[in-house]
Amino acid sequence: MPRYYRRHPLFVAVVLIIGFVAFLGRDAQRSPSAPVTGSDLDRYDGQTFTVVHVADGDTVDVDAPDGNETKTRIRLWGVDTPETDKSPTGRMFYGDEASDFTRSALLGRRVRLLLVADDTRDKYNRLLAYIVPVDTGRLFNEILVEAGYAYADPRFKHPHRERFLSLESNARAARVGLWQSVTPDQMPNWRRRNAAK
Repeated sequence: MPRYYRRHPLFVAVVLIIGFVAFLGRDAQRSPSAPVTGSDLDRYDGQTFTVVHVADGDTVDVDAPDGNETKTRIRLWGVDTPETDKSPTGRMFYGDEASDFTRSALLGRRVRLLLVADDTRDKYNRLLAYIVPVDTGRLFNEILVEAGYAYADPRFKHPHRERFLSLESNARAARVGLWQSVTPDQMPNWRRRNAAK
């Protein structure tokens, strides 16, 4: 050991303590139980994550902590896919197909999230987002509607609302996906109520 450090053991002790504290701080940042800070826009908007679970056609989880949770639940903005048998309302026509499509397209893939500044959470505290798979560069929300796996949901205003409605109209005219044979009584309740107005 050089002579300087032998004469100044306090210096060595301080360096070791600082290094140890920095090491613990780095591990705390990685810990799922560490508090998550910053707004949703700061933490998620424009950021890339991996889809680790698909709940159904319009709801997925990504590998980012959210509060006390180890992952973040995402509800896709502006679309509504039919429910599966996991839903309290029960299985709906084309629900399994929509869920399978989302699973095959997103599970294990890297996606970029895009948020709407004034509206980042729904009433269930799920993050509202457009999802862009990094390998396609297209809004997956849009693909769901275009391919007939989802209804365009006009109940809430968002930047792509008119675009999604136009894509749904095209999908309906082309009879793709659920539009091949869906009947009014097989549609979601909100959709039937809107049609009755």
